[in-house]
This record gives sequence, structure tokens and C-alpha cells, in this order.
Amino acid sequence: MITKINDMSKVLFCRICNSAARSIRICNPLILFSFLFLPLSSFLFTSCSLRKQAASNDVAVLQPVGPAFCADSAYAFCEAQCEFGPRTMNSQAHEDCGAWIMEKFKSYGMSVTPQQALLKGYDGTMLRATNIIASYRPELTDRILICAHWDSRPWADNDPDEANWHKPVLAANDGASGVAVMLELARLLSPDSCLLSPSLGVDFLCFDAEDWGFPQWEDTDDPGDTWALGAQHWAANPHTDGYKARYGILLDMVGGQGAQFYQEQVSLQYARSIVKKVWRASQVVGFGSFFPKREGVGITDDHLPVNRVAKIPCIDIIPYYPDCAQSSFGPTWHTVNDDMAHIDRNTLQAVGQTLIQVLWSEK
Repeated sequence: MITKINDMSKVLFCRICNSAARSIRICNPLILFSFLFLPLSSFLFTSCSLRKQAASNDVAVLQPVGPAFCADSAYAFCEAQCEFGPRTMNSQAHEDCGAWIMEKFKSYGMSVTPQQALLKGYDGTMLRATNIIASYRPELTDRILICAHWDSRPWADNDPDEANWHKPVLAANDGASGVAVMLELARLLSPDSCLLSPSLGVDFLCFDAEDWGFPQWEDTDDPGDTWALGAQHWAANPHTDGYKARYGILLDMVGGQGAQFYQEQVSLQYARSIVKKVWRASQVVGFGSFFPKREGVGITDDHLPVNRVAKIPCIDIIPYYPDCAQSSFGPTWHTVNDDMAHIDRNTLQAVGQTLIQVLWSEK
């Protein structure tokens, strides 16, 4: 497990009422966020301070901008999803959680569009899928796309105990964590005092049917196209005709213990400049240790059809555990142990504050 980095002071906790319940209240919008990572200087700014300092040699020396990301809030959003149980396709838990996600986004002033589709799984099962698009300033055409999948893996087929292979995965990390970060970002966008650039809109896209992919017990090779079904559908049939975005950022498994986010190969192929932007932002806010400047592997994930079909340069923030014998995605991936006991607030904080830096730096 990665310990909290030494070069950054602790963010003051947000107060959360009924964190395990369906309603979540955050108090005190003027959270002070201290930065001690530059020698002999520190930065204190209220939740919506926007600053940038220009340096010589045409290099921009960025200072932290935007509100403080509340990891306790994101943790509570993650926990609330898990309380529905595994959100496997065609289940009541899936339907109930989808409705909850939409209502939460609406409560923060987002315009919500459900995109429903009947998609065929690898085994011929017809899946009742719903992509959820929550839009901030939907009237604007200059947009940034933030996305994650919200469904659960129906089989724990990577569990070390073969007896668990046909059990569903709770998907606290591989599902709920990405949506939790997006919900917290939406919450922080809702106050009038926390506005982004006036010309910029944001879409939070919750992809469905990502994890009904080829199980490991099958004897034949994985064809590769059985994953990311909701993303494949949206990329070919966007919720808005001619939809475009400056770029996209996919959040996949962004709450795990000991996570580090290497630079994923497909992201580098299609959106290298966005990779550089995000990894640089992580350093500015003091979380560079979570985002090492090292290349990982190529992943078949939701960003693949976003890049290839929708033609939107999109990166994947996804963990890489090169020394983990269980899986390079981490020890809980597709196991019954992907639960709240293995979610780390520090990881949520690192990813969330990095995204804040990226979004609030845009002009």
C-alpha cells in the first residue's frame, strides 16, 4: 500500500453526513488546501482560486488551481454504489444503482441523458444497457469528456479460489471508483463560485456493459471485442449528433490500494499530448508519485472505441502493478475481494485532485 506522500499536507476533511446512506451532504465549501512541495514556499487557496504563473524560456510553471477534491466524499459515493450489491447486467441492483447515479448528477445541476440499448454479450445474452451522460453546460460546443464504466463484472474469474469464479464482483474499484470521482467533480462544479472557463463544457459519461467480456475459463482465445460494449455503442451512436470534445479521460480502477498509474500504450498512441498534460498536472498538485513517468502496457478498454470510432483523443488512467502475481491490474481485479475494504482514499485524492488541476487549467 502506498503511504501518503510526504510533500503534501493533509487536506482538511470534508464533513459527510450519512456517508453510507443515499444522501450525502458536504459542509464548508471554502476548504483550505495546502501545498508544501516547492522548497521554501507554500500555497494556500480557497476552493475556487485560479492562478497560473508564467516563467521564462516559454515554459509555464503551473501553480495548483481549483477547489480541493474531497476524498471522503468520493469514498462515500463509492460506498453508496456498493450498497446496491454487484451491479451486474440485467439485475435489479444494476437498475436501481443506475437510477441513483442519474439522480445524483441531476442534484448537482447536470443535464442527464440516459442512452439505452440492447447489446449482445459474448455468450449471446442480450444485455439491457444504459450509458449515462451527465452534462455541465450542455449548450456549449467546446467540451471535455470524462468517463468511467459503472457496471460490475458478473464473474470473479480471476479469483485465486476457483470456487469463486462464478460469483459476481462487488466492483468497488473496478466500476464504482471511477463513477465516484466523477460525481465528486460534478459536485464541485455545481457552485456558481467554482466556474470553469466560460467557454468550456464537461460531459461525464458512465459507460455500461464494459465488463461482460470473455471469461478466463473459456478454452478459446478472447476475440477482444466482447469488452466495452456500451462504449462501442456510444462511439458509433453518440448521444448528440456530431458530438466532439477536445479530449477524453477514462477513469478505470482509480481507488485501489497501492495503485500507480503508468502511461498506458493506447493512450500514448492516440493522445500522447493529453497523457503529458495529465501527468504534469499530477506533479503540480503533489501527487506525481501516483503517476510515474513510466510506460505500461496497452489495454482493451472503453477508450479504444472513443479513439478509433468517435475520433476523440482519449487516455486511460488505469493502474499497473508490474510485480503483482495475481494480476498486473492489482490483487483484487475480478475477484470477490474487490470491495470497500480495499479502497484507498489517498488514491481517490490523487486522481481527483489531478483532474481538478487539468479541468481548471483549461482556457
